[in-house]
Amino acid sequence: MDKTASGWVSGFIGVLIFSGSLPATRVAVMDLDPIFLTSARAVIAGLLGLALLLVFREKRPGRHDLLSLIIVALGVVVGFPLLTALALKHVTSAHSIIFVGLLPLATAIFGVLRGGERPRPAFWLFSCLGSALVTGFALAQGVAASPAGDGLMLAAIIACGLGYAEGAALSRKLGGWQVICWALVLSLPVMLVLTFATLPPSFASVGSNAWIGLGYVSLFSMLIGFVFWYRGLAQGGIAAVGQLQLLQPFFGLALAATLLHEQVSPMMIVVTLGVVLCVFGAKKFAKQDLPRRAAA
Repeated sequence: MDKTASGWVSGFIGVLIFSGSLPATRVAVMDLDPIFLTSARAVIAGLLGLALLLVFREKRPGRHDLLSLIIVALGVVVGFPLLTALALKHVTSAHSIIFVGLLPLATAIFGVLRGGERPRPAFWLFSCLGSALVTGFALAQGVAASPAGDGLMLAAIIACGLGYAEGAALSRKLGGWQVICWALVLSLPVMLVLTFATLPPSFASVGSNAWIGLGYVSLFSMLIGFVFWYRGLAQGGIAAVGQLQLLQPFFGLALAATLLHEQVSPMMIVVTLGVVLCVFGAKKFAKQDLPRRAAA
């Protein structure tokens, strides 16, 4: 299997893992405070990440890598988990998953700004079309019903897209699992303090489902998923492999309907199928055409 194909396989596995993030977060915030959930998941994943770095005796990143690691930490360790947890206090996971369809466009834009990639013009057509389908669906559902929830989800997408692109670019140098582990370790002191500051007075009212949700987002969403995802983005290209996120709403909606018994309307399925088709068009035009002299 060549490097590009391996990147797409790794990216697909990462998307499958991330698809359970929002349903698991939705379950967890029913019994746990969103801020406590965000910090606790980061602490659990951070301790595991620190153990991995120590076991494999990984070399510390250089000073010039710290800014990139801080951006990754702010985007995917703090920003996206906290903003989505707050949003899921206002909207269902099925509704929030639709916004994930905007992630490929956000990731591609930051891939250009931070990763130096230059997809072909047709790529942007398919990427924007997929995003337009998602946004149009959200508007049709009536964003006025929960402007706070939708605003928080949009902010989460921007933070996540930046964290994805920055981490993928850094993964080419440090390695995929190393990047997310160092970002988690970097944020660990602050997250430890925040966890104890927001510790509930009692866990008696916290159900088993909430603990399962916390376990999933800590182990899979915060650590294991990124091992595959950053590797996929680094090998297959940030903009190209990032379009696999268009598949995430499909898997997420299936989980929301199966596990949480949330209603999935026929329009949700139609929109999801539409964005899935866009991923194939975007994949075809993801790489920039090089002049013959440059290619030679």
